[in-house]
Amino acid sequence: MQHHNNKIDAALLGKIVLARFLELPLRAVDRLAAQVESSAGFTALRPWVSVGRLEGARVAHDAADTPQTRASPILGEVLEADRGLMFLYRRDSFAREYRFDEEGVNCLMVRAGAPAALARTLRRLRLINTRNRLTHALMQAVLAAQAAYLRSGQGLALLPLTQATISARLRSESNLSVVADAGRISRLVRGLTIMLPNGKVVPLNTLFPKPRQVHCHFVDHMIKEEKTWMAKGLLREPLTDEAIAAILEREHGIRLSRRTVANIRHDLAIPDYKRRSQGTDYLAATEGFSALLPLTAQALRTTVPAHPGVYEIRTVCASSVGGEKEACPGKSVPPVPHGVVYIGSAGDLRKRLGDHLRGSSANALLYRHVAGGAAQVRFRLISADWRVVERELYQVFCETFGVSPPCNRMSP
Repeated sequence: MQHHNNKIDAALLGKIVLARFLELPLRAVDRLAAQVESSAGFTALRPWVSVGRLEGARVAHDAADTPQTRASPILGEVLEADRGLMFLYRRDSFAREYRFDEEGVNCLMVRAGAPAALARTLRRLRLINTRNRLTHALMQAVLAAQAAYLRSGQGLALLPLTQATISARLRSESNLSVVADAGRISRLVRGLTIMLPNGKVVPLNTLFPKPRQVHCHFVDHMIKEEKTWMAKGLLREPLTDEAIAAILEREHGIRLSRRTVANIRHDLAIPDYKRRSQGTDYLAATEGFSALLPLTAQALRTTVPAHPGVYEIRTVCASSVGGEKEACPGKSVPPVPHGVVYIGSAGDLRKRLGDHLRGSSANALLYRHVAGGAAQVRFRLISADWRVVERELYQVFCETFGVSPPCNRMSP
């Protein structure tokens, strides 16, 4: 009976050790692998242990070619491949697999006088195997389940995928030698990051959102769209919670009650439609601006005065409310949903806008937008303190849309 209890204790201890090992940061895992492989215990085990790579795993830089003196905190990067997405590990140790001649290892360990260091080395090798196998199986499952998000990096492309769901999938579809329960997955992904094809680095646990988290992305998106539509004059007042729920169901197939939308909005610190209508937004801040004019040399000569003022430059490469993008002739530039690419001020509007048009304003990104002849401008004349007005307009824009104009490289 006592012997049976010892077995239970040993099994429990093994689970605790594995749980803690799964929580280790990547630097510690890489360092441990290097230490183990340079130890005397590993040398003694070498006749019965071969060092390889997990089946199907790829590494960005082979350790044999590139000195690896410092581990990267990023697990790896997602890349586009001919047959879909692929994952490249940043370090060879993250894809390492030790293959044992179990019969030979068992014979070695049962010999009288086998040093404790040998058993410790063997345990560490098996822990590295377990962690790497679980990580690799998890990444392959994620590449398939969240492919749309991994390609775009857009929160709206995320699908609900809880750790319990991915755990059940791994246990039913993979040949893992370790139980991939939700607790172990949670410990493993905590603190890990990956790089998307667009270069964005995201926490790995971002890929396991609950339905509520996905709904938060959509409600936040609707509020931003609301501001865009109001700036374009397509919407007179902010959307009610009922209206947001109706649009989400109609356009995205997401069914949420009015109360759920209100709760999500509250979690996101977004005021209700009445309070949003009372706040100063970009549309109200630009009252008194001229009508939109084509940003051309002729328009500057005939319409824009050589007078102080503030101005706004827009691109026609903007998304419409229906989601379609207008064609952008000439240069290849990223689309801007609200159309505004730059806010500025000058003591001489005609001269300053002419500098932008000729590309002599030292703003290469803005020139890409205006060089094709498809940009538009509107302005307001200011007799004094136009820089102050520009700063206020810039701040209201950021508060309204949540981002700065893409061609404003710094706050005025």
